[in-house]
Amino acid sequence: MTGARMNTLASLRGTIGRLEGEAGGLARVALGHVDADTVLQGGLVRGALHEVFAEGGRHGAAATGFIAGLAHRLAGQRPLVWVRQDFADRESGVLSMSGLNELGLDPRLLVTVRATDSETALRAAADAIACDALGAVVLDVWGEVRALDLVASRRLTLAARASNVTCLVLRTAAVPSASTAETRWVVRAAPSPSAIEAWGAPMLDASLIRNRHGQTGQWIMEWKCDEGLFREGAAYPQPVAAAPADRSLEASVVGTRRRAG
Repeated sequence: MTGARMNTLASLRGTIGRLEGEAGGLARVALGHVDADTVLQGGLVRGALHEVFAEGGRHGAAATGFIAGLAHRLAGQRPLVWVRQDFADRESGVLSMSGLNELGLDPRLLVTVRATDSETALRAAADAIACDALGAVVLDVWGEVRALDLVASRRLTLAARASNVTCLVLRTAAVPSASTAETRWVVRAAPSPSAIEAWGAPMLDASLIRNRHGQTGQWIMEWKCDEGLFREGAAYPQPVAAAPADRSLEASVVGTRRRAG
């Protein structure tokens, strides 16, 4: 490793360390789910990097709905930029403006960017984050993305902190790796309640597996489209075992994927 690169990494580490020390005073945005907001000490940190993972394509829709809800909460009435890798369109279909509108997002405030590859998507997201007129930026990529490494996540974190624009990274069919994300979630679809009048409300099984400033947890969340917030969902129809505490994060996620297969 060259001396210039080592100096750059040292500078990034020092800056991130100072930013982490200031995190307690940052603005937080409540999700609306009481238990989750309690664990998050009031909500998600604004102007930071947050990751959402979907275990393979079959949970991609649930994770997309979850990150759309987060974006709605964080962006408010400010514009939202959604950067999506072309490969994600081929694997899971294009984003539906009418569907996002039903979830509560205003299409008039949403700008979508299609990138030919993951590297282009990463550059477009970084450029968008630097615009402080935005409310949030979603970076939506598929599979293992080599360009989205620890150094890249640090740069996204620095850009988000400088502009106070939140960066939400949606990773589908990927295994979590080292990053500077404030929070990391694994989201799956959850069963809908049996009551007929409740059908149609998005129900999500959301696991907070990384929280830089607190505990983690797992909840059933219902996204209230009209109110634009998350609420407590119905209880699990059967007990769900938590991942063993002595296993690594990657091992837990990979084990879950193998059992699902």
